[in-house]
Amino acid sequence: MDGRSDTASRIWELTESITVAAPPEKVFAALSDVRRMPEWSPECVGAWVVPGRRHTTGPLFVGFNRNGLRRWFTICRVTTADAPEEFAFSVSALGLPIALWGFRLRPADGPDAGSTHVVQYWHDLRRGRRGRAADHLGRIAAGTSPADRVLTNRSGMTATLRRLKSALE
Repeated sequence: MDGRSDTASRIWELTESITVAAPPEKVFAALSDVRRMPEWSPECVGAWVVPGRRHTTGPLFVGFNRNGLRRWFTICRVTTADAPEEFAFSVSALGLPIALWGFRLRPADGPDAGSTHVVQYWHDLRRGRRGRAADHLGRIAAGTSPADRVLTNRSGMTATLRRLKSALE
């Protein structure tokens, strides 16, 4: 790719899934404690919950990230905390919408009864003029073009789900 954002061929959403041998309540509790995100995510190195907002609707947290030598932070707002079925948060940087990240949980059936089927999803929110500014910011801060971001996120989602499974089983 030449580094430009081609919206016609751009991938705007990703999903990855895994089955975790733990009940949905346990998986939800782990995922919704955003301070634990560095345990699972290869890109997140820290999360700080804004004081006084932890137990309110739409709590805020700051996500600290890295890609090689590059470091940056994002402002995140919990958008869905529907225990034990879904947890999601929106991500912005410098007031620019970046992405929606989330996890959908459902009890597994059949031979995996008692386990949880976990689907992690990512929706790219970088659209329009503000989206182009966010794309540029991503190139500078994280070192990734929109096409590279999709590859990075897919790899990161796979790693996140494997680490979550390993930690909870």
